[in-house]
Amino acid sequence: MKKSLYIILAVLAFVMAHPKASAQILTINNDSINTDSVRAEFDRGPYFGLYKDNYFIFGTSIGPKPTKYNSNVKFQISIAQKLTKSTLPWHTYLYLFYTQKVFWNVLQNSLPMTDMNFNPGIGLAKPLFVKDKFIGKLMLQIEHESNGRDSIASRSWNKITFGANILIDANFSVHGKIWIPIIDGGYNRDILKYCGIYQVGMSYQSRRFGGSVILVKRQGWNLNYNTIVELSYKVGERHNQYLFLQYYNGYGEGLLEYNKFHSQLRVGFVIKPRIFSDY
Repeated sequence: MKKSLYIILAVLAFVMAHPKASAQILTINNDSINTDSVRAEFDRGPYFGLYKDNYFIFGTSIGPKPTKYNSNVKFQISIAQKLTKSTLPWHTYLYLFYTQKVFWNVLQNSLPMTDMNFNPGIGLAKPLFVKDKFIGKLMLQIEHESNGRDSIASRSWNKITFGANILIDANFSVHGKIWIPIIDGGYNRDILKYCGIYQVGMSYQSRRFGGSVILVKRQGWNLNYNTIVELSYKVGERHNQYLFLQYYNGYGEGLLEYNKFHSQLRVGFVIKPRIFSDY
């Protein structure tokens, strides 16, 4: 466990020390971005950088009295490695992705990390252009997610996912993701009832303030969504660190207790990709 913690902290330190590293390699400043220049930026972009938000937050349950059992640290490290130097057919780029999400009970004796979720993947990214303007990107991935545990605590599933991030303007974007599940875990056969079958969301990002809402549709015909609301405030014009608030309401926040309801409010800091965050 200590070795895993050292690895996690080392990766986080690298990302913080290199705020310009990013899987999103272009900053949107106006509405007249030339198609050729954007493609050139994707070609020259960094081979190692950010994928999803990287954050470190602490908080407790909403409703029950806060205790050391319902209060914890949640942190996520998410990186991407571009595998191709030039474009592939259909102007796509091949990436290797890795995201790790951890729940750390820092108020309990021995500071146990109660749930560690590993999410590697590989897939294609395609930037989108309309009338010589960059408007977002499409993603096609093969993903695996598991918690590295054995016996009845083991959780595992695989997904073929198709996602899109669309820039409505320089500050506002919408995103969606749908997946074909391949459930191989023996103790989470009903995971779609809790972790969902698709997700949609919207994000706003100004020079200093940001906010997003993500809705994950659970299996079934009811309006049963897991809801994530996030707010951020950039601490400095030249930095890529933000003060961060995250509210999670629903199931599937972590794999170990994927079928238990959580309503959690946490605060901390986040390091974001440069255009928009992937989810």
